[in-house]
Amino acid sequence: MSQLNQVELQNLRHLIGAHETAHQKLQAYAQQATDPEIKQFFQDGAQGAMKTKQQLLSFLN
Repeated sequence: MSQLNQVELQNLRHLIGAHETAHQKLQAYAQQATDPEIKQFFQDGAQGAMKTKQQLLSFLN
């Protein structure tokens, strides 16, 4: 893979941070949810955000 330029690296870091924030918020919402379907919805969203974050991190290697 070719090297990332500074702008691409900065954008990648921003996206990684945004997905980490989304993961944390969705986890918190899931913990507070009482309805099982809503709880699962937030857990699925948190898992998706973490998966995307991991995929983005792979570009840094």
